[in-house]
Amino acid sequence: MRADVLSETVATLRAAGCVAAEEEAEELMAVAGARGGLLNELVERRCRGEPLAWLTGSVRFCGEPVHLRRGVYVPRWQSEPLALEAARRLPDHGVAVDLCTGSGAIARVLSRHRPRARVLATELDPVAAGCARENGVEVHEGDLDGPLPAELWAAVDVVCGVVPYVPTGALHLLARDVVAYEPTLALDGGPEGMDVLVRAVSGGSRLLRRGGSLLLELGAGQAELLAGELRRTGYSPAELLHDEEGDLRGIAAVFVAAPSRA
Repeated sequence: MRADVLSETVATLRAAGCVAAEEEAEELMAVAGARGGLLNELVERRCRGEPLAWLTGSVRFCGEPVHLRRGVYVPRWQSEPLALEAARRLPDHGVAVDLCTGSGAIARVLSRHRPRARVLATELDPVAAGCARENGVEVHEGDLDGPLPAELWAAVDVVCGVVPYVPTGALHLLARDVVAYEPTLALDGGPEGMDVLVRAVSGGSRLLRRGGSLLLELGAGQAELLAGELRRTGYSPAELLHDEEGDLRGIAAVFVAAPSRA
């Protein structure tokens, strides 16, 4: 009977356009268990485009499950290289800040790789902040570096973040389920997608010690647009970060200017 249910669920998901229908069917069936009514509800919601991670309540990021609440941005595998590079740059007893943490996925990776380091995060959306706390992250609610204590100024080793960077006019080009369901607040970076990126660069310069690293996810062409701001704010030329498919996914820049805090 279970094989029949699996086959039917796969067929329904595939007809709705789910590329990984077999894997998704197995995940939804694991959540529903023997509750056929719940399975039907989950499949219907998935067919409408609701993110799978919201239905299952978790997603795997850098090899471990991350709890997800409905309404919270779903961390992508394409962000994993940035998270791992941030962990590599974080000293064993260092301090890291994850901006726009969402579910707290990157902060969790930093804590797992550097358990003796202090890892903090910021998040503007209270729903996402609550989700991150459920994932064990120390979250300060507010915009970028704004809610962090002044004691962190010029004292942080790594500042990282997947901040909103999609140009407003390109939001409609994202995947159907992203456009229909995921929070615009986590995606919309303004006309060129640069609004929050530029402010994150500025915030990083307040937080980072000399020699500390700023790591930001961004899109095609944005590294060039950000280069001048990095230079003006006291960073070295950025190193480009690529995902497993060779696509540009982010930058890493070292803060080299002498700390000057007005």
